[in-house]
Amino acid sequence: MTKGFNINKAHLKINIKGFVQGLGFRPFIVRLARQHRQKGWVANTGSGITIDIEGLSEHQQDFLDNLHNQLPPFAKIDSLSIATLPLAGFDDFQIKASKTDDKQSAFVLPDIAVCPDCVRDIFDPASRYYRYPFTSCCHCGPRYSLMTRQPYDRSRTGMAAFKSCPACFKDYQAIDNRRFHAQTIACPNCGPNLSLLDESRNLLAEKHDALREAIGQLQNGKIVAIKGIGGYQLLVDASNQQAVERLRLRKHRPQKPFALMVADLGTAQQLCKINALEQQTLSSAAAPIVLLNRWDTACGGDFSRPFALTSAVAPGSNLLGVMLPYSPLHHLLLSKDSAEQPLHVLVATSGNRHNEPICIDEQQALTRLAGIADYFLTHDRPILRPLDDSVVRLINGKITVLRRARGYAPLPIALKTAMPDTLALGGQLKNTVAISHENHIIVSQHLGDLDVEATQQQFQATLTDLQDFYQITPTRIMHDLHGGYASSRFAANLPQSTLPVQHHYAHALSCMAEHGLEPPVLGICWDGSGLGTDNTLWGGEFLIIHKQGFERYAHFAPFSLPGGHKAIQEPRRAALGLLYETFGTSVFERQDLPFSAQELNLLQSALSRELNCPRTTSAGRLFDAIASLLGLCHINGYEGQAAMALEQSAASTASELHYDFRIQAKTPIIVDWKITLEQLLEDMQHNPAELIAAKFHNTLAEIIQAIALMAGQKTIVLSGGCFQNACLTENAAKRLTHSGFKVYCHENIPPNDGGLALGQLYAAKYIG
Repeated sequence: MTKGFNINKAHLKINIKGFVQGLGFRPFIVRLARQHRQKGWVANTGSGITIDIEGLSEHQQDFLDNLHNQLPPFAKIDSLSIATLPLAGFDDFQIKASKTDDKQSAFVLPDIAVCPDCVRDIFDPASRYYRYPFTSCCHCGPRYSLMTRQPYDRSRTGMAAFKSCPACFKDYQAIDNRRFHAQTIACPNCGPNLSLLDESRNLLAEKHDALREAIGQLQNGKIVAIKGIGGYQLLVDASNQQAVERLRLRKHRPQKPFALMVADLGTAQQLCKINALEQQTLSSAAAPIVLLNRWDTACGGDFSRPFALTSAVAPGSNLLGVMLPYSPLHHLLLSKDSAEQPLHVLVATSGNRHNEPICIDEQQALTRLAGIADYFLTHDRPILRPLDDSVVRLINGKITVLRRARGYAPLPIALKTAMPDTLALGGQLKNTVAISHENHIIVSQHLGDLDVEATQQQFQATLTDLQDFYQITPTRIMHDLHGGYASSRFAANLPQSTLPVQHHYAHALSCMAEHGLEPPVLGICWDGSGLGTDNTLWGGEFLIIHKQGFERYAHFAPFSLPGGHKAIQEPRRAALGLLYETFGTSVFERQDLPFSAQELNLLQSALSRELNCPRTTSAGRLFDAIASLLGLCHINGYEGQAAMALEQSAASTASELHYDFRIQAKTPIIVDWKITLEQLLEDMQHNPAELIAAKFHNTLAEIIQAIALMAGQKTIVLSGGCFQNACLTENAAKRLTHSGFKVYCHENIPPNDGGLALGQLYAAKYIG
C-alpha cells in the first residue's frame, strides 16, 4: 500500500500571484496548513508563492476558504491556480527554500512603516528590542529599498551580511512569533547599528550614544542628516527660527515650504485641520507626507502646545506637509522618553542638494551634504535604491498622490491584456520611468528633474535596475515628443525602436491607465507646457482620445511668453504677455507694471519683434499671469508658487460668481479668455484679490463644463499639473458630475509629469 494512502486524501499544488512576499505569507500558510491538518510545503518563487498540501479533501476546502478570508495585513491574491497531483506522502508541513525561476513577480511590496507592535517593543525595557532603531517583523520594515532581486529572502536583501544571533534565530523559527520567517529580523546583538559623525567625518559616538548625541545636537539647533529607509533626510528643530533659516540658506531653498515630521497624531492635530481620510492616510503603512490645511489662530486649533512652529517652515502657505514617524529611528528621535525636553516637530526634508537625487550611502552623504549638515547619523544597513518620501493631498474627496516613492513604489498598475516588454522614459520634470511586465505596468519611484547630471545618472541607473529586477528586455521605447528632454535624448541613443508620445496625450492616458479606461474619452489636460504636434507649446488642452490616437478638440487662445523659459520663473512676464495679447503696445503705458523702465524697453522690443517670445496655450501660465496681476507673486521662489498662492487666495472665499468667456467655433475650438481678462481687470478696481481669485477658478470650471457639453463624450479624465489644484479640480468635477458626466481624477498616480511614463506605456496599445 502506498505510504499514507487514503481514498479521501488529495495532493494539491497551488500557485499564487499577488502581494504574497515580504509580509509573513509563508508563516501564515504554515499555521493554516497545521490548523487544517495538511502536510506538504510552501516556498517563494520568482513569480509568487507555490504551496503543496496533502490531506483530507474536506479539510482542504476549509484551508482554501481561510486562505482567502484570513490574509495577513497588506496581502492580496491576484491569481490562484490549483492542480491535482499524485499523493506524495509528506511527513509534515514546512517552509522550503525559495525556488528561483525565469519569471519575476510584478507584485513587490513597498517599504512598510513600522507596526504598532514593534513600536511597543522599542519602548519596552523588558524587550531585547528596547530602543533598537532597526526593529521589524513580518508586518513592517523596509522591503523594496532593501531587495537586490526576487524572490524575497534575506540572502537577496541588504540584510544578507548580518547573521542572526541565537535569540533572533529562535524568534525566526517560532511559528507563533510574529517574526517567524521575518527576513529583516535583527537586534542590537546581530543587526545594523548607528554611528554619529561630524562634518569632518570624525566618529563621535555609536549605537545608543549616537542617537542620544544626535537628539542633543538637534535641540541645540544643529542640522543633522540621518540615514532613513530610502535615503538620507535633513532634520532640524522646527521651532528654532535660526536653525530653519540656516537650513534654507545652506540648501538654497529660500521660500519653498519644508515637510514636517511630528511626534504623533495629536501633535499633527494641534497644527492642522485633519479629517478622517487624512488621518487614516497619515497613519497608513505607506506613511506619506500629507498636505494639510493649517489652523488659523483666529478660528481654531489647540494652541496650548509646548512648542512654537517657526514661520520659516512654510512662509506664506496655508498648507503644511506633515508625516508621522515611520521607522523605529524616527520614533526614537521624537520620543518624549528620549530627552528631558523632547522634540515635538522636526523639519524633515530630502537629503540632497538642489535638484539632485537623495543620497543613499554614507560616502554620498558626506560628500554631497558637506556644507549643509552639521552632523551625520548613519548606519551600516545598505539602501539599494533611492526612495524619497511620498507626498499626497486630499483632492475632490480622495487622496491623490503628488510624488510617488516610498510606501507606494513599485505597486503595479493592472492591464486587461498583456503587453510586449516595453520601456517608457517619462518627461524632463518630476521624472519617473516605467516598464510593462506581462499584464502589469510598474512605474518607478520619483526621480526628479533631469536638469542636472546627478539626476540623469540616477535616471539611467533606475532604468537598468528595473530591467534587471523584473528580468525584462524591452523591445520598444516610448518617450516624450520633445526631442530636447534628457529622457528623449537618451532614447535616441538606444538600439531598440523608439516611439514619441505627445505630452498631453500621455497625461490623459495615464489617468485612463490608472482607472482601466478604454477610448473614447475626453481628456482635459492642463499644465505648464508640453510640446504639441504643431511644434508649439501646449498646456490648456481638450483632447478626444480614440483607439487610433487623439484629436485636439479645443484649447485656450495662445499668448506670448516674453523671455521664454524666464516666464516660467517670473509670472510677471506671463502677465505681460497676456496683457500684450489683449491690448497691444498700449499696455506699456500702464504705470502698474512690475518692471523697471529698462526692462520694459527690452520686453517691448522683444514682443514687437517676436524675439524669444514663444506662443503658448498653457493653463499653468494663465494661473501665473493672474497671480501676478493680483500682486500675489511676481517671481517664483519655487516651482508653482504663483499658482499655489492663487489657489490659496481663492479657497479663502466662498463664491459662485464667474467671469464671461468666448468660444470660437473653429477646428480645433478656441477658448478666448480676453473678455475674462478685461472683466477681471475691471473687478480689481472694486473687489479684493480673494474674490477675484475665486471667480477666476469658477470661470475655468465653467469653461471645462462648456467644452465637455460640446464634445459630447460622457467619460472625462482630468490630468496635468494644474489638477493638483484642489479648488480647480473640485469645482470642475462638481459641475461635470452635475451635468451627467463620469469624471475620473488621479489618485495613485500623480496628475503632474510624474505620471507621464505610465501614459506613454499605455499609448503603446493605440499608436505605432
